Amino acid sequence: MEKVLITPKSFHNYKEIVYPLMAERGYEIVENRFGRTMTEQEIIELASEGVVGIIIGVDPLPAAVLERCKDVRAISKYGMGLDNIDLEKAKELGIEVRNAAGTNHISVAEHAIGLLFALARHIPQNVTAVRQGGWERVLGVELTSKIIGVVGGGQIGREVALRAKGLRMQVAMYDPYMHDESFLETNGIRRLHDLDTLLEQSDIVSLHLPYTQETKHLINSQTLGKMKRSALIINTSRGELVDEEALYDALAGGVIAGAAQDVFSMEPPEAGHKLLGLEQFLLTSHTGAFTKEAVERMATISTYNLLNMLEEHSKGAARC
Repeated sequence: MEKVLITPKSFHNYKEIVYPLMAERGYEIVENRFGRTMTEQEIIELASEGVVGIIIGVDPLPAAVLERCKDVRAISKYGMGLDNIDLEKAKELGIEVRNAAGTNHISVAEHAIGLLFALARHIPQNVTAVRQGGWERVLGVELTSKIIGVVGGGQIGREVALRAKGLRMQVAMYDPYMHDESFLETNGIRRLHDLDTLLEQSDIVSLHLPYTQETKHLINSQTLGKMKRSALIINTSRGELVDEEALYDALAGGVIAGAAQDVFSMEPPEAGHKLLGLEQFLLTSHTGAFTKEAVERMATISTYNLLNMLEEHSKGAARC
């Protein structure tokens, strides 16, 4: 019997909905039993033979792993970002890859706005202080009329922009690959044609773009130096977009006022990482897409994507 490997830890919460779909097509399901992100070797051990499809979370699928998974014909991403998959090697091996588009953009956008409020009003620090018996107040800032610079005009960036408009913020967007002028005009969003201008003008910078060699350390000592001293950064995309050493120096030195991330370059970060010791830095555990609604959508769409890819491959093979 052909097998399907499922790596995302939260996928089993909806197995009553999606497992029967795979069983009906005759596939045996191999689950992630580790309770964490799988290693390359663990994936190889489970998928080196007989596994024809993988539903992948953030687990690594570099070229060396794909080459060892000799029967895999399709990879379905449980989410949007594909940077953990070597797409060139997959193409070379004839493995089709699809993401679960349109499933988690609302949840991630809402989380980004939540992080923004947490930074602007020092909510986590205030809650902790009260629990410890304190009653001191920390001066926050209003978001109304502030300029939020959204970097990346994809689904998540657009949802963040719309929510910011609802908060009566001024919204600017930078994305050289976005060509939907009607969205910008309809919603009163200002397009900026270079990143430096956005960084210089924005009170808040929110990152919503994939991790590539082009975007690696997009936020670094040079770009941080262009921002207002009162500026805040929100990153719910990928940890590698931010040079964490430079971010620490900027926060500790007062170059910017605060930063909140749902992602980190190494997840989880090493114990005692110096950024975690700064009150003006907030980190959540890559939980932006982890809502009941988004998880259910991702499980369903990623399953249908995988089944459709495998069916198309079978039909193509039959024609040959």
